[in-house]
Amino acid sequence: MKSFPVDGGHSVSLALYSDVSNSRELLDLMQSGTLEPEVAFLNASLITESLKRCGISGDTTYILAARFDASDEEMKAVEKLISGAEIDLGELESRANQPQILKHYKISPQELLVSTLPDAIVCRIAARDAL
Repeated sequence: MKSFPVDGGHSVSLALYSDVSNSRELLDLMQSGTLEPEVAFLNASLITESLKRCGISGDTTYILAARFDASDEEMKAVEKLISGAEIDLGELESRANQPQILKHYKISPQELLVSTLPDAIVCRIAARDAL
């Protein structure tokens, strides 16, 4: 788990998990409003897309957990909720589902010859926002 400062003196805490076996249970807790502590679960293989699709599905095995202004106790409680292995956040980029990302953003192999994947994604998002 890592915490990062955000504006206004707040922070966001993130933890990345692989081999998660109880995503259906986590999804049910979120949808019923009984998840304690409240935390956002995102499919880490498609982070932007998972925000649009309300986080995780019942078969998600790679999860990014996020909470604003979390205490150490709250993040320990989140860790106990998830049946999976916490891994370093640095693995997020290398474990992303690149073929699905390429398809979603319509990035061609030729474009990657002159640009990086993150740059191509940022370009798509910026162009969409400008329209």
